[in-house]
Amino acid sequence: MTEENIHQKQFVVKDQDAVHFMGPGVPPVLATPALLLWMEMTSREHAGPLLNPGEETVGASVILKHLAATPVGMTVRVISKLTKVEGRKYTFEIEAFDEVEKIGEALHERARINVAKFASRVGEKKLKPGPAS
Repeated sequence: MTEENIHQKQFVVKDQDAVHFMGPGVPPVLATPALLLWMEMTSREHAGPLLNPGEETVGASVILKHLAATPVGMTVRVISKLTKVEGRKYTFEIEAFDEVEKIGEALHERARINVAKFASRVGEKKLKPGPAS
């Protein structure tokens, strides 16, 4: 893996990134949806330099393993490795580490889209009637 195939970002776990439902005596810890968001955003940023003007990537699939709890206040480092580009599809292997251990890993695919076409399709979809009940 060459250096240009790797992109890293750091995040600090804040209260709004944590789950609080485990009851008294259990400190709030990083929620899986927050970890997923950080992994997606790191990979999105990673793909950015490969895009033409007017293009963006959107999440297409993810397989995520949340391996360990991370308390509020700790720093998480997300490492995105671009492993394959196939047409409009970008595949990433992602790892996340807190200050103590590996906390997550994922296989993530993003699809390259034309922003104007995407906006047009979404706008048209909003005008269509919903399914019959």
